[in-house]
Amino acid sequence: MRLDRFLSNLPRFNRQAVRQLLASGGVRLDGQVSRDGRSEVSVFSRVELGDGEVLQAGKRARYFMLHKPLGVVSATEHSDHRTVLDLLDEPDKHELHLAGRLDLNTSGLLLITNDGQWSRRVTLPESQKPKVYLVETEDVIEPVYIEVFARGLYFSFEDLVTQPAELQILAPRRARLTLHEGRYHQVKRMFGHFRNKVVGLHRISIGDIHLDARLAPGQYRALTAREVAGFARD
Repeated sequence: MRLDRFLSNLPRFNRQAVRQLLASGGVRLDGQVSRDGRSEVSVFSRVELGDGEVLQAGKRARYFMLHKPLGVVSATEHSDHRTVLDLLDEPDKHELHLAGRLDLNTSGLLLITNDGQWSRRVTLPESQKPKVYLVETEDVIEPVYIEVFARGLYFSFEDLVTQPAELQILAPRRARLTLHEGRYHQVKRMFGHFRNKVVGLHRISIGDIHLDARLAPGQYRALTAREVAGFARD
């Protein structure tokens, strides 16, 4: 919410007192004097008075990458399967959520956070951040796939044409696929256009965040400041 509203909601301040307090530079937001009542206060913001009194300490924003293994469900809880949160050894993991998801039988990069605005920017379709997958198929991947994927495929269920995708054939039955959207079972449906079954799917990157090669399946680490900033607000 806005800083002036945050202050006005406190029993000790009325609107006039808030205006005077802000005008006098008596409020610090995340360590900086703020005179603008329109400044945004989130659950992660630290709000202090000029005398050092803390009005809100602010939660610590948490950002993780997980190497999701096969057979683990992308959910915070599930009655039949282990979830990705079960793999985390964090005291506050009940406050975390997934920034996107991977199917039960898909492995690779998964982002986890307690910052809802950040995760929305990760998953926002308009962001068109590239998502890169390694794909293994039952049959040979023919060169014609490259042109068809680049042109886009019609999905009748959504009544749309997929955005251009880049396919690089690495081996007869193995390829690297870059998508700029995330439709339901999109990779399997794209290869299904050629009646070629996907038998292995592994996500290696989202935007500028790449799965750390040092992480074994089931392991995770905190994101670096640079990785987090890749999805910071423009």
